[in-house]
Amino acid sequence: MTAVAGAAAGAAYIVAALLFILSLAGLSKHETSRRGVTYGIVGMAIALIATVWVTAAGAWGDGPAMFGLVLLVAAVLVGGAIGLWRARIVEMTGMPELIALLHSFVGLAAVLVGWNGALYDTGLEGALADIHHAEVFIGVFIGGVTFTGSIVAFLKLSARISSRPLMLPGKNALNVGALVAFLALTVWYVITPELWLLVAVTALALALGWHLVASIGGGDMPVVVSMLNSYSGWAAAAAGFLLNNDLLIVTGALVGSSGAYLSYIMCKAMNRSFLSVIAGGFGIEAPRASDEEHGEHREIDAEAAADLLAGASRVVITPGYGMAVAQAQHGVADLVQKLRERGVDVRFGIHPVAGRLPGHMNVLLAEAKVPYDIVLEMDEINDDLSSVDVVLVIGANDTVNPAAAEDPTSPIAGMPVLRVWEAGNVIVFKRSMASGYAGVQNPLFYRENAQMLFGDAKEKVDEILFQLSRV
Repeated sequence: MTAVAGAAAGAAYIVAALLFILSLAGLSKHETSRRGVTYGIVGMAIALIATVWVTAAGAWGDGPAMFGLVLLVAAVLVGGAIGLWRARIVEMTGMPELIALLHSFVGLAAVLVGWNGALYDTGLEGALADIHHAEVFIGVFIGGVTFTGSIVAFLKLSARISSRPLMLPGKNALNVGALVAFLALTVWYVITPELWLLVAVTALALALGWHLVASIGGGDMPVVVSMLNSYSGWAAAAAGFLLNNDLLIVTGALVGSSGAYLSYIMCKAMNRSFLSVIAGGFGIEAPRASDEEHGEHREIDAEAAADLLAGASRVVITPGYGMAVAQAQHGVADLVQKLRERGVDVRFGIHPVAGRLPGHMNVLLAEAKVPYDIVLEMDEINDDLSSVDVVLVIGANDTVNPAAAEDPTSPIAGMPVLRVWEAGNVIVFKRSMASGYAGVQNPLFYRENAQMLFGDAKEKVDEILFQLSRV
């Protein structure tokens, strides 16, 4: 019975792995994303059912194993209930920190699996025992870094701690020293697997994870979330090796490699070094942001903004995290429809790291039923901005900051941004003149062709819609 169940579970794991691959492929395009989510849900359901089944087959008639099965079922039910509850109440603005927190659970699980592998006598000898010890040590290290790194990312994204980078003296040397120490401890543990070495690497990994993410500024946090996703994948793969679970190995490798590739693409889009970001800003000494003002800003009201839009022929909207906070996406979609009915060419310009999660703005606009074909990436829209009559900057800040292109001393210098200042007119929706998430002053607010529309983005969009109906 156990052998049959094991073979059936293996087949089920292969099907689940294929569904996960199809899920990733589906999520790569707007049009197929819903199908991709469905594939992922079905694959995970198959994996869970197969795991419970093979565990039940092995536990039948065995008291201690039966107790383990009860714990497994209880964990699935409790975890599923908590997950369903959080998914129902979380707002889109809270998704980035929720995802970071979920990554921390994967890291913690990898640490616990690694410790279990170290304390459980496998009976292996010779080279196989050495490989097992290396798996344990590496799994604990990756899991520890993922755990505390994700916790710090959660705290930064939820504004519980400052988003500014931590600049400890010799921080680069601390990171490199920790990696060198890890390599040395790994060799030592393989040769002499003593428990205190595992304690040491656990403490080292927890400290390194905290320092790596704390050293990264708010402007790079979307990349950090993506990288932590990659780390959690490798942590799951490491746990798969220890548990001899092929599905965990395959799934972890899929998550780890896709997360790393996404992070690389985002770093290229931000003109950031991939190595510098994942190494906690290695080689970058970020200058301090200047809080000095760049002149007098001009203000505009909803009525004047509606008049400006009514007389425009080409309009571009560049959303940011502020749109998500105000939940203004549905009002923005109505505004787009109203303008298009008037014959205005309306498009969106999406920066690769707009919001605090990769694809954050795309999901919001898709939720509001904005047509996919008018939602363009930064590289697709930037060259057209000089011929645009009006740009609406709704809740964006760092992604439209001219300092990135014009001020080499800025902490975001060299980061590609949407060149909205090249348009005829720019209307910036903001609650105040405060700096963005990266803590950098934005000289766009003081440009001659820029005007500030202060207040809640949703309310201001609704006011503009009302005024447009009267024009």
